Amino acid sequence: MGILVFIIFGMIVGFVARALMPGRQSMGLIMTALLGVAGSFIGGFLGSLISDRRVTELHTAGLIGSVLGAILLLVLGKSLLGSRRGTI
Repeated sequence: MGILVFIIFGMIVGFVARALMPGRQSMGLIMTALLGVAGSFIGGFLGSLISDRRVTELHTAGLIGSVLGAILLLVLGKSLLGSRRGTI
């Protein structure tokens, strides 16, 4: 049950990050969920360092950090993959 909740939370975080990021991000639901889960790992870890709480606890710093981590991944992905998507 915990993994399912984590995936749903990751999907919500991914949707929020995609909504806050300017421009168009063409990705499906699975990639959005993976983006949110990866952002949650990054941001949740950094948020737990700041707030001195456990990574698995739900707290505001972890939620904000998760969204910021997902936005960071979007920016990195856009800069790395943006040059590969050539103009044909």
